[in-house]
Order: sequence, then C-alpha cells, then structure tokens
Amino acid sequence: MNAELKPGERLDDLQINGYHIIQHPEKFCFGMDAVLLSSFAGCQPDSKVADFGTGTGVIPILLTAKTDAAHIDALEIQPESADMAKRSVQLNGLTDKIQIIDGDIKKASQILGKASYDYVITNPPYMNNNHGLKNPDMPKAIARHEILCTLEDVIREASLVLKPGGHFVMVHRPFRLIEIITCLTKYKLEPKRIRFVHPFAHKEPNMVLIDAVRGGNSMVKIESPLIIYSAPGQYTQEILNIYHC
Repeated sequence: MNAELKPGERLDDLQINGYHIIQHPEKFCFGMDAVLLSSFAGCQPDSKVADFGTGTGVIPILLTAKTDAAHIDALEIQPESADMAKRSVQLNGLTDKIQIIDGDIKKASQILGKASYDYVITNPPYMNNNHGLKNPDMPKAIARHEILCTLEDVIREASLVLKPGGHFVMVHRPFRLIEIITCLTKYKLEPKRIRFVHPFAHKEPNMVLIDAVRGGNSMVKIESPLIIYSAPGQYTQEILNIYHC
C-alpha cells in the first residue's frame, strides 16, 4: 500500500477490510474508546452520518467497515488532523463515502445544515477546565480538554443537525454522566441506551457509551456492562470480537 507520509507520521493497520490510517504519534492517536464507539453506534443502512471532531478520521473509516451507512461527513477543526484524515480516506478508496470537512463543532449546524442527519457520532474532549492538568502539546490538549468546544456546544449542535428521531451517539466519562444527561434532555435528546465500560469486572467503569434520540420518549435501557480485560493483559472475548481478532 502506497501512502504519502509526512515527517513523523506512521501508517497503522486497522485490521478490518484492509483499511489503514495515517497518524502522528507525537500528536493525538485514537484509542479504544473510538473503536468501542464505532461498534456501539450501529448505524442503519443508507443512513447519513456526521462525526463531530473526527481527529485523524478513525470513526468514519471504522463505521464504513462495520455498517452500511450511505455517507459520513466528518468535522475537524485542527488542520493537521484533518489533513491526515483526508489522506487516509483517499488511501482507503473511501472518498465516495466519507467527506472530511475543516470546521468548528460550535458552528456545525451552519456548516452541515439543520435537521439533515440520521446520526451524529462523537468522541469529544472528556475534561473541562476544572479537570486535571492540560497536556503542554496543544493538539493533545485540544483532543482531551474542552478548549475549543464544550460538552454543551457538542450536544446543542448535534440536536440541530439531527433529523427528528435521529440518534446522537457518544462516548464519555462516567463522572460527568449527570451533566451529560441534563444537557441532553435540555436539547430534546432523550437517552435510550447506556452502556458502561469497565477495565475489569470488579473495577468501576471508566467509560460510558450513550445513544440518545432527538424527540424520543423518556425510557432508557441500561445495557450489560462491557468488560475490557478478563485478566491483566488478556482481552475478553467480546473485546476480541469488536476488534475482529
């Protein structure tokens, strides 16, 4: 596979459909949360999807491999990340399915249009300005902390671009769950599925997957916990299945 890599970049095998992704290890590389989110989303066939804050484009590429979504528009504000994402989409021959758009999540409804998507998927920054130390490397800090957009910005714009009945699917941290649900209901996004992700069965969750529906009824299903490791260094069978191992 031929790829035009810039200094410091590497080409990673996504281990599905022969797809690869261009990343820069000194910037921000995707993690397990993005992989779990792409599996949890379950986009319906022929759906139109928006990815808020796509980074290097891993979620739209994985969604294309795992679902029959018709088209994915992926929004990214950091030029370097957007450039890597565009080259990865081209490298995998997915330009007819995925469009990488340089733009600000806070203006997503102006860029993408209102009430025009069946799904909005996002792996947003987890930490606000009161949570932890910021990474001195700005690309990593932007990906992890709410520097360029807040949780409310993400949820507000998702509600605006979704069609009635459309799904907002997000991965986040459990310690912000009350804030997340309060904000979702404020913008008429009703949580329908919640799944907690635990590193081990006996440990508290460190991630939460949420699927909310625009204008949905107030009934939520708490799905069975997703356990990452059965023993130190040993993935559970469900994680292996998600990674197609």
